[in-house]
Amino acid sequence: MIPRYSRPEMADIWSPETRFRIWFEIEAHACDALAEIGVIPKEAAKTIWEKGGAATFDVARIDEIERETKHDVIAFLTHLAEFVGPDSRFVHQGMTSSDVLDTCLSVQLVRASDILIADVDRLLAALKTRALEHKHTPTIGRSHGIHAEPTTFGLKLAGFYVEFERARERLVAARKEVATCAISGAVGTFANIDPRVEAHVAEKLGLTVEPVSTQVIPRDRHAMFFATLGVVASSMERLAIEVRHLQRTEVLEAEEYFSPGQKGSSAMPHKRNPVLTENITGLARMVRAYALPAMENVALWHERDISHSSVERMIGPDATVTLDFALNRMAGVVENLLVYPERMQGNLDRLGGLVHSQRVLLALTQKGASREDSYRLVQRNAMPVWRGEGDFLTLLKADADVTAYLTEAELEEAFDLGYHFKAVDQTFARVFGEG
Repeated sequence: MIPRYSRPEMADIWSPETRFRIWFEIEAHACDALAEIGVIPKEAAKTIWEKGGAATFDVARIDEIERETKHDVIAFLTHLAEFVGPDSRFVHQGMTSSDVLDTCLSVQLVRASDILIADVDRLLAALKTRALEHKHTPTIGRSHGIHAEPTTFGLKLAGFYVEFERARERLVAARKEVATCAISGAVGTFANIDPRVEAHVAEKLGLTVEPVSTQVIPRDRHAMFFATLGVVASSMERLAIEVRHLQRTEVLEAEEYFSPGQKGSSAMPHKRNPVLTENITGLARMVRAYALPAMENVALWHERDISHSSVERMIGPDATVTLDFALNRMAGVVENLLVYPERMQGNLDRLGGLVHSQRVLLALTQKGASREDSYRLVQRNAMPVWRGEGDFLTLLKADADVTAYLTEAELEEAFDLGYHFKAVDQTFARVFGEG
């Protein structure tokens, strides 16, 4: 985790202090279940909760023990025993380290998911607000980066809104995918621990039991989770790139908010660069990069090897912290985006009416011209305009082959900008339930 791209709430999930607290809760809940079924004394379970629950785990002390034991869970259990005393012998009865590690990771990923879902909710709210604000703001649609036909800026944002609705649904599904608990012993057979212990711990931690674990929870679950984060990051990058393109000097239809005192360049005082969305683009690349090692973690040896461990220690914090930061930055960009409707209209008019070429094409076919002839007639009048040699409507009116089919009034009707927006209300009703 890099502090520059970290928010405290998400970063705290991955802190050593939080991790050790979750480890303790797993062990203590397991002791409660063991006491209930008569494996350990109930007074011992109570003591473990009282003394361990009141303890402040010393990360430096655990690290010191681990340097000798070369085992992180044993180091933690040794430190816990320093607080609990003789009853600590009942901790970790019949369990293996992965019971603690994997269940803890599940808790952390669930908590991270809740934050990410809230992040997407903030972005959705911003997109909805700005989409409704610019529902009828005309702008040019582009294909291949080239002017195509008119749309509205609100429709652009509505499209991103439904994409992030899908992102939210995927995150909810990913949360469910990783919300499992395994307290099943050395190879998942419950040889030395009763399945009722697993069920109890799962319930207390808000998880479900893993149907079949080996020594570990199957890593296809985690691969799905991190792949989902990568898809969400890709959607975010698409929105970021849209803003970056719209902010280009030649376009300048929208731009990131530029605060008082902000500087765009160390050399050129005039610069207002899209630094936030450029940053989001880079962060999205990193989140996607974490998906591949998660997929490679799926194929472990037999009931378990440790090759996944180092990977998850990195990608768990880094992927969730990075996406959390980027989603909040993206929401801020949308909330504060500067939009220039006059510039949008100017760009719409820039090609001298060429954006209405399809309407003229269709009008000619409706009047009896073949599609091939219609295309040829429209294109031969469009190309001079593309080169800056005249106005499209004027050239069409002067073309006898065109006016043989269409009157001047019919040609002018084909240049009605409002025609392109007749379904905007219907589309918004589908997206937002509003007319």
